Amino acid sequence: MTLLADARLVLPGGVRRGALRVADGRITGVDVRAEPGEEVVDLGGRYVVPGFVDLHVHGAAGVSYQSGRPEDARCVAAFHLAHGTTTTMASLVTGDAAELRTAVAGLAEAAADGIVAGVHLEGPYLAAGRCGAHDPALLRDPDVTEFERLVALGHGHVRMITVAPELPGATDLIRAATAHGVIAALGHTDASAAATAAGFDAGARVATHLFNGMRPLHHREGGPVTAALTDPRVTLELINDGVHVAAEVVRLVFGAAPGRVALITDAMAATGMGDGDYRLGVMEVHVRDGRAVLAGGSSIAGSTITMADAFRRAVLDVGLPVERVAEAASLVPARTLGLDGRIGSLEPGKDADLVVLDDDLAVARVMKGGRWQ
Repeated sequence: MTLLADARLVLPGGVRRGALRVADGRITGVDVRAEPGEEVVDLGGRYVVPGFVDLHVHGAAGVSYQSGRPEDARCVAAFHLAHGTTTTMASLVTGDAAELRTAVAGLAEAAADGIVAGVHLEGPYLAAGRCGAHDPALLRDPDVTEFERLVALGHGHVRMITVAPELPGATDLIRAATAHGVIAALGHTDASAAATAAGFDAGARVATHLFNGMRPLHHREGGPVTAALTDPRVTLELINDGVHVAAEVVRLVFGAAPGRVALITDAMAATGMGDGDYRLGVMEVHVRDGRAVLAGGSSIAGSTITMADAFRRAVLDVGLPVERVAEAASLVPARTLGLDGRIGSLEPGKDADLVVLDDDLAVARVMKGGRWQ
């Protein structure tokens, strides 16, 4: 047993000064006292938050999940783990049929080994006018047969797919995904509010990086933003990097949809690498001053942040309470994946996945499954 003493525990109900006990890879007690003979780690008043859960991440450390190689998946996941992300999805951008099959099959192996929590297909069923950093030449209308082949290759590890609800066949695709236990997300879309709402009614439950890659909100046609904000069934992904969404808009979304915001990174291969030239799928990306854009254009091509960066920015720059940010970085995404019975908050019986933050909210230590990383 290990007791993490003198900690500021960030719990679902607020922040409490106390101690947390870990044994056999799980949290066994909160706000407890030391027992004779147990190891005590004095945290000196540092914050302890649940391990971050990232629904949407493409890469880091110079490599990408897109390759499908398990060794690349290990590299990406290890980088983000060092920055507090104890549970990560592996997101794929649009590719041709052969590329996606290869990537899904390889990542299914990584998921089976516990490296990633599953595969997120961001495409290829996206709107050309809102494709962002996806190759428009590879976009196609929803194809249930192709999707089901990918699900079969994933051996149960394809967990989410982003689709534009206005495309022909989108409703059938959403229903097929739901039937297979795959989360349908709506994004990269030019849909009206009504068409987006129809997608949610068909079973979609996530808005992929809200505001980005979708028709903007207008006071006479709210589009996908309004449909997602006003539907209590929907998880709202937000990229809080200071580039994708302004701080005041982040505050607005948290206020409008309490308990439904999931911070994501949408991190690509340049994360942790500095400025330079990279690739996102088949697209060339230039990173300058930490901002990733498509070569020869202005479309943002993912981010270069970690979840720790998003967390710190949400508290210090956006001005949100630390417990609400912990909810958005951990519990909401865990609930979206159906994993909140095991991870996402500091509660007895859950996995000992946690992050120790100093007074400036920088990562000091990371624990996964009761082991310091």
